[in-house]
Amino acid sequence: MLQDILRALVLVFVIEGILPFVLPSRSRLLFARLAQLDERAVRVLGLTSMLGGVISLQLLRWFA
Repeated sequence: MLQDILRALVLVFVIEGILPFVLPSRSRLLFARLAQLDERAVRVLGLTSMLGGVISLQLLRWFA
């Protein structure tokens, strides 16, 4: 189980690195815009991302 968690964490790093690698100038613009958001908006974005991930995992579990 610990190995699965570590694999998932490493996969997150790989996926997060794709955008800055492929589109570095766009990534800078995106990060600059994110830095300008207030704390509440960043929290809502994070919550939305987490819920989307959990729902996606559940759908994969049901249909894959």
